[in-house]
Amino acid sequence: MKQVTNTILMVRPATFRKNEQTAVNNYYQKEITGVLPSTILAKAQEEFDTFVEVLRTNGVNIVVIEDTKEPDTPDAIFPNNWISFHENGDVAIYPMFAENRRLERREDVLEALEEKGCVIHNIVDYSEAEEEAYFLEGTGSMILDRQHRKAYCALSPRAEKELFIEFCEDFEYTPVIFTANQSVNGERVPIYHTNVMMCVAETFAIVCLDAIDDKKERKELIKHLKSDGKEVVAISEEQVSKFTGNMLQVIGTDEKRLTVMSSSAFNALTAKQKSIIEKHNSSIIHSSLETIETCGGGSARCMMAEVFLPSEKQVQI
Repeated sequence: MKQVTNTILMVRPATFRKNEQTAVNNYYQKEITGVLPSTILAKAQEEFDTFVEVLRTNGVNIVVIEDTKEPDTPDAIFPNNWISFHENGDVAIYPMFAENRRLERREDVLEALEEKGCVIHNIVDYSEAEEEAYFLEGTGSMILDRQHRKAYCALSPRAEKELFIEFCEDFEYTPVIFTANQSVNGERVPIYHTNVMMCVAETFAIVCLDAIDDKKERKELIKHLKSDGKEVVAISEEQVSKFTGNMLQVIGTDEKRLTVMSSSAFNALTAKQKSIIEKHNSSIIHSSLETIETCGGGSARCMMAEVFLPSEKQVQI
């Protein structure tokens, strides 16, 4: 099983703004005052296009899907929350916390990948869990170590424990469960998505250990990562607020390993942290995602849905 891929699905936004429905438990979303909605959308589209260009220049295969103006989907730019693609040809569809995010699920996304030669054998759809108010927002809620068959999940209103365990049983992952908190107005509240405070690459992991208040859970998490040969890079809660946890390792030109993040995340890393990440990669690549981060409360990793599906060529062999 591969941990990293060369193919990424991304959705170019058509109605991007601060999503009022997700802001109730995503405390990283902020208002940009005094700026027209049309200007915010144009800036987000510009950031998206530049980011795609940076990735393509580095040899990453990007499949861009255009979002539609109807229905209204302000967070469509973050597709990794509603869908994930797996090496055996399985696709998982996930239940979303915000009602307007449920409208992001589109069959034509699967059709577009099949047109590119991807093979889909089976669709596992968990979206009915929304009727019971149970949610599990894809590789936002879960960090998958596909190679070692472990799934890491910080429980939150967007990541329900029983549903996560069901996913792990269906896809044959060992669940690693913990709670990750952030300080909001003097209170400790759950971080909305695991991928904001954690990244698992082939041979290293980024994690905000300070967010895990339970010492036993923290120790268990470190044990799992180290037993799988990962060098653990600890980041601070302040760095998490700059989206330093929201990064992803991908494959670029000549099978080179690249770790992708926003410029905000890159600038928040210390020289020592950068040198450790660089040791495990050919390079770090980053792009400014300021508008997307401020209004959307998500960053580079949230924008990239990794495609691990087999191709027709592979199947014929």
